[in-house]
Order: sequence, then C-alpha cells, then structure tokens
Amino acid sequence: MARENPFTIFKRGGRRFLYVQFKDKDGGYLPQQYSTGQTGEAEAIKTAWEWYLHGVPTRNAQRQEKIKMTTAKAVKTIKADTLDRAEARQIIMALQRNGHIKSAIFTGDRRDRDFIGYLLEFWDWEKSPYIKEKLRCEHTIHRQYCDMCRIRIKKLWEPHFSGKLLGEITREDIEAFITDVIDPADMANRTKNLYIKCGAVALRYAYKKDLIAQDITKGIVLFSEKPQERHILSPEQARQLFGIEWKNETVKLANMLAAFTGMRAGEILGLRLADIGDNCIYVRHSWNNYQRELKPTKTNEARTVYLPFPQLLDALRRQAALNPYGEGLDGFVFFCERKSGRPEPMDETILLAHLRKGLEKIGVTDRQIVFHSWRHFYSAYMKDRINDKLLQSQTGHKTLTMLKHYSGHEISGDMERIQQASLEAFGGLLPEN
Repeated sequence: MARENPFTIFKRGGRRFLYVQFKDKDGGYLPQQYSTGQTGEAEAIKTAWEWYLHGVPTRNAQRQEKIKMTTAKAVKTIKADTLDRAEARQIIMALQRNGHIKSAIFTGDRRDRDFIGYLLEFWDWEKSPYIKEKLRCEHTIHRQYCDMCRIRIKKLWEPHFSGKLLGEITREDIEAFITDVIDPADMANRTKNLYIKCGAVALRYAYKKDLIAQDITKGIVLFSEKPQERHILSPEQARQLFGIEWKNETVKLANMLAAFTGMRAGEILGLRLADIGDNCIYVRHSWNNYQRELKPTKTNEARTVYLPFPQLLDALRRQAALNPYGEGLDGFVFFCERKSGRPEPMDETILLAHLRKGLEKIGVTDRQIVFHSWRHFYSAYMKDRINDKLLQSQTGHKTLTMLKHYSGHEISGDMERIQQASLEAFGGLLPEN
C-alpha cells in the first residue's frame, strides 16, 4: 500500500501554477498554501517533497531563508491565538536565547508606549517623575534646561524615532542615530553631546525604573569637547575701563562687583540690600532670568564673599537706596521696573551690552571677552595669592571632592588672607570716585 503524501497538490481557480498545502502530524492541514511554480503534477510533487524535507523558501529571495514544516506547525499554533501570556513569554525567551530577537513588547506592557512621547514627558517640568524626584531630593535642576531638552528632542530625536515604541529601541538604534544624525550636524561637539544626553538620561532612567530591560546607553562614547578659550583683560585694561565714564554707571558698578568678587551674573542681579555686609557680600540667591524669580545659587549653597573695598560696598548701598519700590532690606540692588508692575532686577543682557561699549571706548575689540570673563579675571589674579580651598570658598566652584570637604571648615585668619589678597590684586583698579 502506497504511503500517503504529507501534503496535497491542487489548482487554485484561474491560477497557472499548482499549489501545495502541507499536513500536520494530526492529519489536519497547515494554513499556508504555497505556489510550487510548476504546471505539471509530477514536477509539483517533486517540489513539494523538496520543501517538506528541507523547508519552504520565503518570499525574501535575497536572504535565501526557508521555513521548516515543524516551524510552520508552531506558527499555526501561535496564529490560532490559544496561547496565554505565560506561554507567549516562554516562546519569546526561547527566541531570545537562540539569538533571533533582542526584545519583545507585550500589549499593555510598561514598554508599550510611544518613545518620543516618553522623552517629551520625561523633560516636562509639570509631569516628569524624574524632575519631581530631583526636586524632592533637593538636587539642582532648572526649568530652562528641561525646556531646552524638549526642544532638542523635537528637533532631532522625533524625526528619527517617530512611531517607535520605548521597548523596541536598541543600542544599535542609538548608535545609528549618533552616526547618521548627530555626527553630520553642523554644530559644536559640546552641543552634539547635549543632544545625545537629553535622550540618554531619559533612557538610563527608564532602565532604572524597569521600563526597559537593558541600559542601552551604557558605554556610549560622547564627542570630545575642547574647552573654549577664555579671554580676560589685563589689570591695566581693567583700571582704564573702570576709570572712564560709562553711559550707565549702575551697570558699571555691577561689572566692578563681578571683577572684584568673581560672582556670577545671576548672583549679582539677585543681590538685595540685606546681602551687603560690613566687609563682605552674602551670596544667598541667584536671579533666574528664564523663570523671572530668585533661586538658590548654582551649587545650592550660600557663601560669604569678602570685599576689602569700603567705597565699593558704600556704592552698592547707595544704589540699593535708590530702589523706589519700598521693599526695604529685600529690595534688589540692581533694580528695574518691569511691565508686570513688580520690581525685578535689570536684564542680564544689559550687563554685557554696556561692557562692550566701555571696551570699545578704551580700544578693546575682543568679542571673546564677555561678562562671565570677570569670573575668570578674578580667579586668574587671585589663584597665586591664596590656596585653592580659600579661592573656592569665594567663587563657589565645586570640582574636587577634597576641596569641597575642607571648604566647609573656616580657619582662623582666612578672612584676613582673602582681603589682603584682594587688596593686592585689585586695590589699584578702583577709580577714586
């Protein structure tokens, strides 16, 4: 008795070639029907046996892949939709172990969410769990930075990853994004790194919170950042600059304060009458020009900046006394009336604009000298006069762990050393009036 073939050969209406449909071990038929490409029955049977023994070629001829009948049986079972979540998970795990897939996302899973939607929410000041966590733990994070990250996500990440799910993003996807989108972009390396980090930080947080299975950002290499050269004035140029008349003498006073203390622009604009001591400035706040409000300093720590120039402190008090808004000790020194009607400090751009005009009057045209250059000016001319620990206590820089540790302990005589160093470095730069 002839053995029954494990398939059937048939002709579909109006089609030229014969088709084959294979049987499973239970005698039923697998759902797939394949064209043999043959018009004669003998040739069609020969092709069907070849496929049964060695697999049916897929439609992707370039890959030259074949599907075995045992695999077709498994596919039939999966298509029947009789699997529960645990069985489906076992199949996925087996495919991962065999190296066929890297990850899979189940419907309704935490990873089953739009990738770009996740990134935009991650940097949303009002909605982000990450931002709320940072603020709750009193870590420094600024709204302006978060808003800029959202802009960067929309500009480069969204066009590249639109339609992708969070759980399907791989390390290769990130590296391809850097190679194809970030690297060719016409921007400085520091800016490229900012674009990378606004996505990498969010992905690292997703891994930390078990939203994705792996930290796909681990080992990502950033672009080399060559530090921007900082230009500063010589003491002779500073003496000449402060010796001439400025169109806005209040802004001149703010520039002098920056030069002789190393204070940041936001710290100077946030200065109030209550912050002016007998021989020092108490740096307690910084004015956030983006949010239009007082914030803690950049390091979240207050500091005392010693200033051995009574005439400069008196000038600051006289400037504060001009404040017309009746706020007393809480009134801003460098005040300015806003359209909102509430008193605020002057705009930060004014500090640079009038500095540039003053520099032009003394013949300095170097555009690399900006208001922040005063901070480097102060550090440069003080560094050889006092030790790093004392200098950091004045500037508020926080870089070396041990220096941070020791900066919390004031040694007797520190104030005198700082004041003497300031007098030596800057004493001859102040104008007589």
